[in-house]
Amino acid sequence: MTQYQEKASITRVERLSTQTLRLTMRSPLIAGAARPGQFIMIRPSERHDPLLGRPFSIHQATGSGTLQIYFNVVGRGTAILASARVDDELDLLGPLGRGYQLVKDAPACLIGGGLGIAPLLFLAKERSRGGHHAADDRIILGGRSRADVEPLVEDYAQFGLSLHCITEDGTFGEKGLATDLLITHPLSTDTVIYGCGPQPMLAALHGICVKSGNPCQVSVESVMACGMGACLGCTVMGHDDNYVHVCVDGPVFDARDLQWQL
Repeated sequence: MTQYQEKASITRVERLSTQTLRLTMRSPLIAGAARPGQFIMIRPSERHDPLLGRPFSIHQATGSGTLQIYFNVVGRGTAILASARVDDELDLLGPLGRGYQLVKDAPACLIGGGLGIAPLLFLAKERSRGGHHAADDRIILGGRSRADVEPLVEDYAQFGLSLHCITEDGTFGEKGLATDLLITHPLSTDTVIYGCGPQPMLAALHGICVKSGNPCQVSVESVMACGMGACLGCTVMGHDDNYVHVCVDGPVFDARDLQWQL
């Protein structure tokens, strides 16, 4: 798997809500090699504060050499990125990790929670580009409130698929959790489920799929410092009681290959 260290020039900065931004960067090498579910490590160019890069899921990548990330401002690293301007440069390393395995000729359900709705857009576009969308494909976007979901609704609506939105406070779409919609609107057993979101959501998703028999791939969130498997900061327990590294063995796993606290 080829990885690149590349200086990327910011071409667009979008503030989608009070704390949510989308950056578009010119990064032809990484964009050309990226696959849905992979991530990049980012550090502001020529700065050593913070010293370590930060991992970001790839929101979108295009054949024209552009790359996008989508993030909330939650700490020093993301605050620095939020202050970036067009033509600023960032140091990128990527694409990193294992992404989603597209299953052809099978219906799909893409289910995201919180910031997990962002990287699934790349997967939806890749399925559309490859002609893999089925008439009964489904997209579920969940979050705590309207601000978590609304910014990307138009991006997902372009595919013309069944789109369901749900928020915990009921301010956008239905009220409840993203996984609730898999219970109230069951999927056919041949539907492949692609999930991305916080650990409690993914654990619930795994529990549902164990009962329904649906194959399920999940993108796991974890703290990481290197993105290359060296620091051992992102280890999680596999189903066979051996540790796996989210950065190199994942971040996308077959949900059955991990241990979950249900």
